[in-house]
Amino acid sequence: MKEERTPSKLWHITLSVSGADTPLKEVRRGLEQLAHDHPFLLTSRYANDHAEIRYWEEARDLHDAAAVALRLWGEHRSTAKLPPWEIVGLEVIDRETYHQRVAEGYGPPPAAPVGVHPY
Repeated sequence: MKEERTPSKLWHITLSVSGADTPLKEVRRGLEQLAHDHPFLLTSRYANDHAEIRYWEEARDLHDAAAVALRLWGEHRSTAKLPPWEIVGLEVIDRETYHQRVAEGYGPPPAAPVGVHPY
């Protein structure tokens, strides 16, 4: 019997984290290391007590994309030397919704310039 496979889709992820004040230099270095380790990261914005990471994730469905996103910060906290912050927000939207929002002018602007930037 042939097993049906659900094709994967692209999901736009916005992960927000925050916590205790951390020197900006350390936050930037950690986010740059995370982007180096995982080149799928489009952009990160940061301050001394919070950051936002935006990227595309390929997954079968929203549940899988969200599960991967919720593990990202914790799994890479030690290897990228990220601050011990908590996840405070997560948005997962499909590619069509992302492009519709951008076209209508109320969604997140395209991630440009790509990279790690202060707020």
